[in-house]
Amino acid sequence: MDQSVFRITKELSDLQKDSDLSLAVACRDVDVRNVKAMIIGPHETPYEFGFFEFVFVFNKNYPRSSPQVQATTTNDGRTRFNPNIYANGKVCLSILGTWRGERGEQWSAAQGLESILLSIQSLMSMNPYENEPGFEDAKEAQDQKNQKDYIQKIRHETIRISVVHRLEEYLGINPDGTFAPTSVSGEIASLGSGESDMDILDEESSVPFEPFKDLCKRRFLWYYDSYLAAVEKGKSEVKDNQSFARMPFESLGNGMEGKFNYTELEKRLKVIKAALDAETEGWAAEGLQAKAQETTVAVNLQRQFEQVVEHFKRRDLAHSIELEDGNPFVWLVTYFGKPMTNLDGGLFRIRLCFSARFPEEQPRARFETKIFHHRIAADGTPCYFAPQNRREDVRTHLEAIIDALEEESPPYDPRTLVNPEAFKLFWGSADDRKMYNRRLRRSVQQSMEEF
Repeated sequence: MDQSVFRITKELSDLQKDSDLSLAVACRDVDVRNVKAMIIGPHETPYEFGFFEFVFVFNKNYPRSSPQVQATTTNDGRTRFNPNIYANGKVCLSILGTWRGERGEQWSAAQGLESILLSIQSLMSMNPYENEPGFEDAKEAQDQKNQKDYIQKIRHETIRISVVHRLEEYLGINPDGTFAPTSVSGEIASLGSGESDMDILDEESSVPFEPFKDLCKRRFLWYYDSYLAAVEKGKSEVKDNQSFARMPFESLGNGMEGKFNYTELEKRLKVIKAALDAETEGWAAEGLQAKAQETTVAVNLQRQFEQVVEHFKRRDLAHSIELEDGNPFVWLVTYFGKPMTNLDGGLFRIRLCFSARFPEEQPRARFETKIFHHRIAADGTPCYFAPQNRREDVRTHLEAIIDALEEESPPYDPRTLVNPEAFKLFWGSADDRKMYNRRLRRSVQQSMEEF
């Protein structure tokens, strides 16, 4: 194997096995030299929980020479998201040779895909204004105002372009809020049609490569409340139809032009949320159709269900699992709270829905019983991570959900911020933690009353 291909393949594999919740990479099996990468914007920055995509092109001299890197989240070349990330997609980094740096900051073979991604992620800071050379120590009154204005418009465009535009495109939502027609039946039928590998390969090469589609949908459900909180913050700071301020380092064609409209963004976020909820509900009907056709996915999920039930019996676990209306694509889990913890005595119903395209589309879980928990969103969506190499194993998903629920001393990780109110109390002062525990216990007691 070509040494550069071997190195790229290993780096991709290492990144995909890692549990980093803010980086993702993918490539077509037939072309490892062309890689797509996703960076999810860091917490407490104007890029918070935005979806920023990049394209990497590796030449045969890699790792002796750096890859070419292009930002693609640019609003079709109209938006510059950072002093170092241009509207035309150019990423200015000394290690890429696209910007002059200090001695020792140039590319070396010891660096790689992950180090480049982390370098780009570090540009997405709390005050990106300072990234522009010559503005690192800008303290004048006008600079202070510019910094505030810059943060405000980046926050707005992060939500509008990197989140709303992307999800609307994925879901077929038109600018007026209507939906483009889709054909589910034909897609399901093709799953069991016995297409040849060559047919599938030809089809893959003609279909746009969108490896982060499912990831962004699931993360949108995680961070939905944070997006709404950012909208509320924006509304308190600027007025609708107020024009963006141009920064000294921006120019026509390489800046961030536009107007604030948080009222519209809020409506569009809610339309996306409703569309995702409807899509998840639609999986049940798709699943019954797939079951009737005895597709590979339907047979696999039925077998896994039976294995998980048997596993729970062997381990004498109190939790119970059943299929909704005999549908292997909808699992109903009754979770019994862990004894001697704040969950003790609780009874929680969890609904786990599967797509007919599982595991390419990962399951979506929802706590149907209300619970106040820092890893459970207000709508019941749990924040959990199933290892990439076990994503097709449903038992792994169930165990990951339970682990997230029961973990008493987790490491601080703002990427798991799915319930802002509970998260703030859990990681706040000692009094905040006491309040968190009281509210969690109250929800546990209410769960018993509901049952």
